[in-house]
Amino acid sequence: MKEFVQRYGEPYSKLLGIDLESGRSSEIFKWFLASMLYGKPIRESSATKTYKRFEKRRILSPNKILKTGWDGLVSILDEGGYTRYDFSTATKLLDVAQALTKLYDGDLNRLHDVAANNRDLEARIMALGKGVGPTTTSIFLRDMRVIWPKADPKPTPLVRQAQKSLGIEDLKSYAKRRRLDPVRLETALLRLAKDFLRQGLPLPVKT
Repeated sequence: MKEFVQRYGEPYSKLLGIDLESGRSSEIFKWFLASMLYGKPIRESSATKTYKRFEKRRILSPNKILKTGWDGLVSILDEGGYTRYDFSTATKLLDVAQALTKLYDGDLNRLHDVAANNRDLEARIMALGKGVGPTTTSIFLRDMRVIWPKADPKPTPLVRQAQKSLGIEDLKSYAKRRRLDPVRLETALLRLAKDFLRQGLPLPVKT
């Protein structure tokens, strides 16, 4: 299991070059933007490519998103291959940027600080926009565990599918018993579901 987690557990935020451990609000928003892109039922490669388009144009803050406007956002999403959800995602990004700016001065760290607990934190994140649901919130908070004490999301359906296939009932207790990093474990299980279970391939790990 340790070898499996080491091989498949690299967090998505790190693969994108986002430095969450710095705690900087700018880095945290980058990951939130990426999480919103990964949250749709779209190819992972398309979501990654689309994030890189935002990065290339330096549209990585609520203010920049608002200045880009709906037409500009649709253009970037289309460039990244996000054509199926381009209109709805552009609207969602604008709604989120506006709400985050109005309620928390554009700072996700401030949102975390005012949240009463982990469930309130999740509710506040989902309240930022109609298209921010449990899956996006879970993706975002999974990697945020490294710096946010209140980040404790429920696993996504794909992760739960992988848990079931391996007989893992509780991720946190399993990670503690096996001395595994919980973020890397959950990320590895996500890839297990996407790359093996969905494809009907033999599992590369046993519990």
